[in-house]
Amino acid sequence: MSKPKSDLKLVLGSGSPRRLELLAQLGLVPSDIRPPDIDETPLKGEVPRAYCNRITAAKIAAIPAGEDEVVLCADTTVALGRRILGKPADAGEAAEFLIKLSGRRHQVITAIAVKRGDQVWQRDVVTSVKMKRLSDEELNGYLATGDWQGKAGAYAIQGPAGAFIPWIQGSFSAVMGLPVAETATLLRAAGLPIGEP
Repeated sequence: MSKPKSDLKLVLGSGSPRRLELLAQLGLVPSDIRPPDIDETPLKGEVPRAYCNRITAAKIAAIPAGEDEVVLCADTTVALGRRILGKPADAGEAAEFLIKLSGRRHQVITAIAVKRGDQVWQRDVVTSVKMKRLSDEELNGYLATGDWQGKAGAYAIQGPAGAFIPWIQGSFSAVMGLPVAETATLLRAAGLPIGEP
C-alpha cells in the first residue's frame, strides 16, 4: 500500500530567498533546502532556453532525495537575442549588461523541475520584458545599491530596478525566479497537496 500523499516533504534545491518567498505564496515551507553544486557555464553556441533547461535538469539530478521527498529546482536566465546574460561578476559587468538591456525588450526564461523518486516533471516559462532607456544617473544610482549582485541580467524586477520596467508580457513571478502557477501544477502532479485543507 502506498503512503498517503500528506507524508511527502518538499525540498527546495535553491538557496534563493526569492524562491522561498514565492513558495510561501502557495502556503509551502520546504522541510529542507539543498542548493546543488553544479557547473553553470554555458556550452559553446548554446542558446538561452536550451541552456536554462539543461541547467535545471542538471540541478535536479544533482540533489539526492528520499522516497518521501519532492524536490523542486529552478533556473532563471536573462536572454538578449541569443546571448545569455548571467550573474555579473562585478559592477563593471553589471553596467555592461544594463547598458545592453537599456531601452530594449529582452526575455526572461525560468525553467522549473520537480522530482519524486525516479520521475521528473519539467517545463519552462518565457516572459518578455521591456527596460526603459536608462540615464547615466539612473544606471549609476542603481549600481550603487548593490541590488544587481547575484541576479541574472544584473537586475531583479522586485527590487529597485522595478522602476526601470514599464512593461512585461508573461509571468511576473517567473521573472522573480519561480513561476507560481506552473510550480503549483508540477508539485500537484508529483502528489504534493497544494491549497487543500
